[in-house]
Amino acid sequence: MIRRLTAQDHDVCFELLKTKSAENLFIIGDIEAYGYEQDFQKLWGEFDEHGELIAVLLKYEQNYIPFALGAFDAEGFANIMCDDPNFNMMSGLQEITGKIEPYVTKQLKRKRPTYYAKCTKLQGGQGVDLSHVQQATPDDAEQLVEMLKAVPEFSESSITVERKRRGLADGTSRTFFIREDGKMVSSASTAAENSVSAMIVGVATRENYKKKGYATACMLKLCGQMLEEGKELCLFYDNPAAGAIYKRIGFEDIGIWMMYTYE
Repeated sequence: MIRRLTAQDHDVCFELLKTKSAENLFIIGDIEAYGYEQDFQKLWGEFDEHGELIAVLLKYEQNYIPFALGAFDAEGFANIMCDDPNFNMMSGLQEITGKIEPYVTKQLKRKRPTYYAKCTKLQGGQGVDLSHVQQATPDDAEQLVEMLKAVPEFSESSITVERKRRGLADGTSRTFFIREDGKMVSSASTAAENSVSAMIVGVATRENYKKKGYATACMLKLCGQMLEEGKELCLFYDNPAAGAIYKRIGFEDIGIWMMYTYE
C-alpha cells in the first residue's frame, strides 16, 4: 500500500532512510529542512502487509527521488510521478530508478549517469601537513567563488557569492581552503549538510598550483572534521581519474546515481 507520509511517520521514515545515510542525503536533508507538508515538497511511503515501511518517494519541486532496500511497487511510484503535471525530473540510485523507468509514460529527454561514492573512514592521510589549511567564514565567500570561476571545470558553475555566503552562514555548507601568493588556490566544500551526512563538492585547484597535494589536504581536513561529527560523506564524479584520487583517501563506490530529464 502506498500513501502520503506526514510528520507522524517521521520516526519510521528516518529509520528506513538512515540504513543508507549517504545514499539518502537529499531526502534526509529536504525532510529536515522543509518537513512533510509543503506545496513544493511531498513524500509517499509504501507499506508491506505487516505495516512496515519498505520504500519512500520524495517530491521536491519538479524532481522525484525514490528509495527502497528491496522489492517495491515501481509502477505505483511511476503513476504518482506521471500524475503530477509539473514532474520533469527523476534522480536516484540506478538499481531503484531503473525499476521505475519502464513505467514512466512521459517522453525521456536526457538520462545521465554519474559515479556515486561515500566515505565512512579516512585512509592514506598519515604525514600530510594540514597546518596551512584554513576553514572559510561567510566573509570568504567572494574569494571562494572567484577562485572556483578561475578553474576551467567550474567556470560555468551556477554558484553565486550570495548562495555561498548563505550556506557558510547557515551551516548547510562548509569549506576548507589553502591560500598562497595572497590568493586562494585550492578548496574543498560540503553541500546539503544534514544531521547524518553531507555531499562533498567544489574540490578545485588553480592551474598553476596543481600537483602540490593541496586538494588532498583540503579534502583530508574537511572529511576528518565531518567524520568526527559522525556524518557519512558522499560525492559524485564523472572522471575515473578523479575517482582514483578520492578512493586513495577512503571513498568507495556505492553505485551509479541516475538523473533523468523528461519533456
